[in-house]
Amino acid sequence: MKNNKWQVTQNVASHLIVVFSGILFYLGLSNFAQVKAVAGQVFSLLSPFFIGIAIAYLLDGPARYFQKKLFRGKRGPAVALSFVCALVLVGVLLGLVIPQVVQSLTTLAAGVPGYLTQLRVWIQDISVEFGLDSAELDKVLSSYGEMISQASSLITTLVLPKLLGYGVAIGNGLVTAVTAIISALYMLLEKDKLIHQMHKVVYAALPPRRGRKVLETCSHANEVFSGFINGKLLDSLIIGIICFIGMSLFRMPLAVLISTVIGVTNVIPFFGPFIGAIPSIMILLIFDPIKALEFAIFVLVLQQFDGNILGPKILGDSTGLSALWVLVTIIVGGGLFGFPGMVLGVPTFAVLYSLVSDWLALALKRRGVDEYGHPLPPEECLPPEAEETAPSTE
Repeated sequence: MKNNKWQVTQNVASHLIVVFSGILFYLGLSNFAQVKAVAGQVFSLLSPFFIGIAIAYLLDGPARYFQKKLFRGKRGPAVALSFVCALVLVGVLLGLVIPQVVQSLTTLAAGVPGYLTQLRVWIQDISVEFGLDSAELDKVLSSYGEMISQASSLITTLVLPKLLGYGVAIGNGLVTAVTAIISALYMLLEKDKLIHQMHKVVYAALPPRRGRKVLETCSHANEVFSGFINGKLLDSLIIGIICFIGMSLFRMPLAVLISTVIGVTNVIPFFGPFIGAIPSIMILLIFDPIKALEFAIFVLVLQQFDGNILGPKILGDSTGLSALWVLVTIIVGGGLFGFPGMVLGVPTFAVLYSLVSDWLALALKRRGVDEYGHPLPPEECLPPEAEETAPSTE
């Protein structure tokens, strides 16, 4: 009797996977709010481990350096020293920078009325000297003063209490912090074992060539992320320190607060300098308009130095993206995920961009044309089945 039982071949299975993936993707987009809520709950539950992964990722570079340069390949002492350095750095930030920032915010909130009075007198003198319309300037100044007064009120009533609330939250989240640190410690100590286990899972689940491609992609993603994040953090730290030194030399007020703002916002690609500079200039404007103008010139020179000399020296071409793609990625990532999306969106898109570029290059070779549609020499063309048989291009 003839057996008509339907056989699931590899080709049929691939098509089924594509169909079900498309259905799941459509359902996810149709119920994006519910999916986001569930994902938020899962992320909150696993947040200690995610924080641990982030800590381990940031400390792996120093640990490898100490392991190679100081401890002759011993992993344990290198990990311990990297944790000590990180704790010292965090302690310095908490002990020096944060109290100064809180004090600057308090001073700013308390001195706004007097600063606005001085600003009004200065603008009136300028209007008399140059024959400007004082009525229009008063309107602008009144609007600006109202905005600053509201901002100072928010600082007094919301920001400072929230800073205290954040301190309480940090105290209440001690278990989460300890869990994150312990998980990061185990990840760093067991790094080689974890990588070996990942290789085993990949090669067990995929054919050898696809497995190698997945691992090459992961390695490339790690290079892009580590190069970009570590480089951007170092770049922002240097810019914050230079900003503090420059403001101190020029005797500008609120040097610690503004330097912290400039350093933190500099982590954001492209928009970071503007996000940090504009509110800083507005704050300095109510203290001393001349100092605000000096700071505007100083930060412009500083950002030119960062964009043309320091940034390229530290980051190099770690992403390989043009300015247009960086701009699009920051807008989309920031709109979807806020500050983390603005920072992590660029290296994430860089990895996806690299994968798409590799796929396009392979597809063009299989079609026998270059990127302009011109025929390729026969020795550079690939047969249609080359996707599975050709060696990796990386």
